[in-house]
Amino acid sequence: MFYGWLDKWDEQRARRGEERKKAADFVLDADRAFPGAKKITSIEEFCALADQAVADPAFFDAPSVSDQGFERLDGWLKFPSDISTDIEQNNVVLAKITESGSFDQAMVIFHHWNATAWNRHIANFFSQRGITVVEIAMPYHFERSRPGSEYADYMLSPNLGRTIQSLRQAVLDGRKLIRLLKKEGYRDISVLGMSLGSWVAGLIAAHDLAVSKASLFLTAGSLADMVWTGRATRSIRDSLEAVIDLADLRAAWSPLNLENYAHRLARTDLDLHVVVARRDRVVLSEISQRFMQSLKNAGARPNIFTLECGHYSLAMPPYILLAGLSLKRFLSSPHFGNRGKFR
Repeated sequence: MFYGWLDKWDEQRARRGEERKKAADFVLDADRAFPGAKKITSIEEFCALADQAVADPAFFDAPSVSDQGFERLDGWLKFPSDISTDIEQNNVVLAKITESGSFDQAMVIFHHWNATAWNRHIANFFSQRGITVVEIAMPYHFERSRPGSEYADYMLSPNLGRTIQSLRQAVLDGRKLIRLLKKEGYRDISVLGMSLGSWVAGLIAAHDLAVSKASLFLTAGSLADMVWTGRATRSIRDSLEAVIDLADLRAAWSPLNLENYAHRLARTDLDLHVVVARRDRVVLSEISQRFMQSLKNAGARPNIFTLECGHYSLAMPPYILLAGLSLKRFLSSPHFGNRGKFR
């Protein structure tokens, strides 16, 4: 009876979020995804470029490392993004810093899609335990929102190229912030990603050796599968499935598939923590389990914490408390690496 109520609550929460979402046109926009790409007109050409991006170890590197322009004021940090888009507000990154008074650890948080509030409770909890918390606004969220938009429709959409550009921008923004934290003297850097933010955090952990611990909440490997099957992305699938099938979408968004970087996430100097919701209808648990298996096949030993709740009900007690305590144990445990002894 309780789980029936919980599922119903999650469905009601999903419906509220669905009211703002609108159908949009399918667009390739390869030049947004792959800088310097020639004009293309077919999904086959787009997928060929995507394959090249997956094979390119520098695809998620900044085009030119420019760490100038940081502004700090009253616990807030602003800096220019390394990717310039046609939405001016989106080109300035905002981050909220909750200091701990220690330079031992810093944790960068990447929020979920369409977040409207900062994670104050999480930031306060960990800062009081010696971990400086930096919450970064992902593209098209908070002050970076597109004027007139009701939700972050440019971050995740049936525009294939803009979606890749947006997540790549989020990765470059996060890596730029991490470089600043290292310069300021923080010894250990962790990343925490929630839902869509977990893809960003995972891509950063896979490509940035400065990250020693990565915690991924409500995650999976294939973004394409999440969009195609997830409760929160039905409007995107409606726009896509009349034009392409899931196989094409997987190939087009292969640079965003964490399974393609499982070998990088299995590096020996990285610890992984994953929170999975068994009743999740946004990021289906079977997609998450497939990602976990790909990590294990690559030699990683992720610390997996499974809860009997849904995507939205994870934010409710007792689930959020249990997930928080699991994260606390993970962050406070000695660093063993993926092939070491886990807690």
